[in-house]
Amino acid sequence: MKTKAISSFFVLFAIAAGIVAMTPAAFADHSEVTVTPVAGSSAMGCEETPEGCYTPSTATVDLGGVVIFSNTDSMVHTFSAGTPTGTTGEFETSMVMAGQSYEWTADVLGEIDYFCMVHPWMIGQIIVQEAEAEEDTHAAEEAAAALAAEEAAALAAEEAAALAAEEAAALAAEEAAAEPELMVVITDSAVLDGTQIELDFSELHVNYDITATQNGEVIFEETGLHSMEHIATHQIDAVGSDENPIDVEVISLGIGAPGNEADWTGTTGSVATAKVVPEFGTIAMMILAVAIISIVAITAKSRVIPRF
Repeated sequence: MKTKAISSFFVLFAIAAGIVAMTPAAFADHSEVTVTPVAGSSAMGCEETPEGCYTPSTATVDLGGVVIFSNTDSMVHTFSAGTPTGTTGEFETSMVMAGQSYEWTADVLGEIDYFCMVHPWMIGQIIVQEAEAEEDTHAAEEAAAALAAEEAAALAAEEAAALAAEEAAALAAEEAAAEPELMVVITDSAVLDGTQIELDFSELHVNYDITATQNGEVIFEETGLHSMEHIATHQIDAVGSDENPIDVEVISLGIGAPGNEADWTGTTGSVATAKVVPEFGTIAMMILAVAIISIVAITAKSRVIPRF
């Protein structure tokens, strides 16, 4: 996950850097330009292609700059200002043999068409512009490129932050999955003088709170307890009645040694609830039995026995 975040960030940063790096090439100096014939242009057909018959088919040069007509083809060519219907006189190279070149200093502004007298389907164009206007254009283009680079860098930062958040969430989920899941079973049994609640923990060293309510009133509550073993018991005094069960809730505070809360792991919050029917304890049953016997004895003594 971390590798993915870092690699994505660097990819976006590279895009931003690339935009800046390409800026000088995009804003190349137009003080000199070289024009060459396309290979095979001595045969008709190049005029129908998007590239045309010259490279570049339309060349831009600053006023006072130099245009180099270089014949890189194996055939003889001319570079003549004008069109096949007539020349305009700005430049005329005459025959340029294979491997030779001709230079022309751009001394007029505007768009100048040119062609090859030997192969009249070969046509191209030279655009002569003011150098200052080009500089203004460069400034605007540089500003646009800088803005694009800033936006790309901001996007890279947002992407890195989103991936970092995703990584943190995944790590938290992994840690939560690795933590033990606490299971608690609540049972009850009758003892000497009330109801005993027995807790069966699935883990050792459980820290917990326990609360018991009956008829909406808290009748038993202990907090901050710690069980070293799997079993813990609690004695609850309550009025015995099937119609008034005891509601027991166990809340986990974490698993670990007391006093080291920062290192506790595992489940937190309510982990078990149960309804327990309170029982009469043995002593209570004995007291009830004695009371019944006493009532019977007193009744027997006070009974009037008729004499005959």
